[in-house]
Amino acid sequence: MFVRNLGLRNFRSWEDVSVELDTGTTLFVGRNGFGKTNLLEAIYYLAGLRSHRVSTDAPLIRTGADQAKVSATVENDGRELTVDLLIGGARANKAAINGAPCRRPRDILGILRTVMFAPEDLALVRGDPGERRRFVDELIAMRGPRWAAAKADYDRVLRQRAALLKTASSALRRGDGESVISTLDVWDAQLADFGAQVTAARIDLVRELEPHVQQSYSTIAPQSRPAGMRYRPSISADIAPAPGEAADVEYIEAAMLNDLGTLRQKEIDRGVCLVGPHRDDIELLLGTETAKGFASHGESWSLALALRLGSVELVRSDGVEPVLLLDDVFAELDARRREKLADVAGTAEQVLITAAVADDIPASIGGRTVSVNIIEADGVRTSELVS
Repeated sequence: MFVRNLGLRNFRSWEDVSVELDTGTTLFVGRNGFGKTNLLEAIYYLAGLRSHRVSTDAPLIRTGADQAKVSATVENDGRELTVDLLIGGARANKAAINGAPCRRPRDILGILRTVMFAPEDLALVRGDPGERRRFVDELIAMRGPRWAAAKADYDRVLRQRAALLKTASSALRRGDGESVISTLDVWDAQLADFGAQVTAARIDLVRELEPHVQQSYSTIAPQSRPAGMRYRPSISADIAPAPGEAADVEYIEAAMLNDLGTLRQKEIDRGVCLVGPHRDDIELLLGTETAKGFASHGESWSLALALRLGSVELVRSDGVEPVLLLDDVFAELDARRREKLADVAGTAEQVLITAAVADDIPASIGGRTVSVNIIEADGVRTSELVS
């Protein structure tokens, strides 16, 4: 799989650009703030409908524009598809495949698979649970639209249920208890339905990913303790499947419904949802200890890199060669970790790299170099490619 052409219009610092790409390595070199990362961010967004840097779409749209457009022609095993995505800001995003409008933007998921390496990856080990949840959710979403549908439905129900909980306490005091309880029953059923699907998908993915992460970590840090991963749900019941078995969606749904009933009064008192995958965590382990809070700086970087390298192998196990996106990451790594990442890059079909200084990239990677510059007029900065 590789991206043959990337087109951007009003995407961050890029006003209008079309980049012809090929298999092998392309290195985008430019000073910090010149817009080279924006190119990789656009490709990553097209693959998973999420940015690796921001949680909302508004920053992706160029100053003064009302929408941005990202287009890419993707080749996979001789099949060529062109994907267009309009990022609408205040309006809903729209997508098209080979010019035919999609019913929903998530219909493009699975056409392009990527793995991104970035300095922000350290937050996967040291950051809040939301960082690790997002990491797993992005891997699931790239497998196709149906994997993303349950998460979108869950997020919708969670917002609506949370809004009800914020007003439930005062409604009960007014004597409107019957209406509140009946409405909560409806939302609880939907939350458990979609939440069980999300939880099961995460559990199964963590189980698939863990051996790849363990192998990658042992190669990067052979003297360190063995790495591990463990899904920690907010549900009180033991929902971990037996070895070799998939997560039981129906059992998870029943367990979640039970907890929702048990904690209902506490949720009403606090006005927040206390049960569901939005409160889960993916624990990263070194030996028997949780990596967060116990891993050294070097161990944390090794584990973060192992998560990404393991992701590459996971996608490959699905029969797909992902596009590797390396965003200014070599400057953050020591010689051993650079060497390991360079080895993986050498086996990929397409690698797109950004760097402020070309010398940061190991000579063994080679490839084509493209310079990125920036011009400023009337206070607006515009990126450009320098031939």
